[in-house]
Amino acid sequence: MTELAGKTALVTGSVQGIGLAVAEALAEAGARIAVHGIAGDAQIEEVCHHLRDKGAQQAEFFRGDLRHPQQIDDLMAAVAAWGGVDILVNNAGIQHTAPLAEMPPEKWDAILAINLSAAFHTMRAAMPGMAERGYGRVINIASVHGIVASKEKAPYCAAKFGLVGLSRVAALEYANQGRKSAGGVTVNCICPGWTETAIIQPQIDARAGTFGGDRDKAIADLLAEKQPSQRTSDPSEIGALARWLCAPIAHNVTGTSIPVDGGWTAQ
Repeated sequence: MTELAGKTALVTGSVQGIGLAVAEALAEAGARIAVHGIAGDAQIEEVCHHLRDKGAQQAEFFRGDLRHPQQIDDLMAAVAAWGGVDILVNNAGIQHTAPLAEMPPEKWDAILAINLSAAFHTMRAAMPGMAERGYGRVINIASVHGIVASKEKAPYCAAKFGLVGLSRVAALEYANQGRKSAGGVTVNCICPGWTETAIIQPQIDARAGTFGGDRDKAIADLLAEKQPSQRTSDPSEIGALARWLCAPIAHNVTGTSIPVDGGWTAQ
């Protein structure tokens, strides 16, 4: 299927994890993929080639350190010159866990910059063009921690709660743009729970130490605390949801925060 043929998607942090899975899903739908992230030349070439094999009309890498607004502006200008941003997926994120009183201020600043402020800058640059074309999708990869809090994650929760609020405001401002047939302009958050990505690996490794290094027992123990399904999600499942949100049929799905969390936030 090529329902996104002719569309250009920028996915931040798309060289691995959830971002790569979203890029794969959009590539399979025929979109051109603007790849972004932190990687060496060999990995960049491998990812771009992989996405073209998946069905992307084109896949090229664009640089930009999301801690710095000027670099974000340069990134957005480069992608605009390449063909404009029809689909924007703000996925890049970092994490650091520590009690509030022990959280290094530089970690607070970096997490807020990458996980929240960067989305403001990319959306501010991309959304006017979406309105002009009558079609646009912003998908912000938030977290269950944009809906409920957890200890030792003050900057992460602050950023993800902020991302949900930012998305709702943008959804309201652009809700009447475009036509039903074209798909309109929508803004939504996907809020994953425990998902098999590198960002949760330190927590799994720490917990595995109490089970003699048994990773499966560590995962089960972690999920028993929060995620009633006791199953992790695969990044490809997040990608499939993002692809559906990009379809014209989802024109009236906007301003939402969709948990993929095995019942975590239902409790």
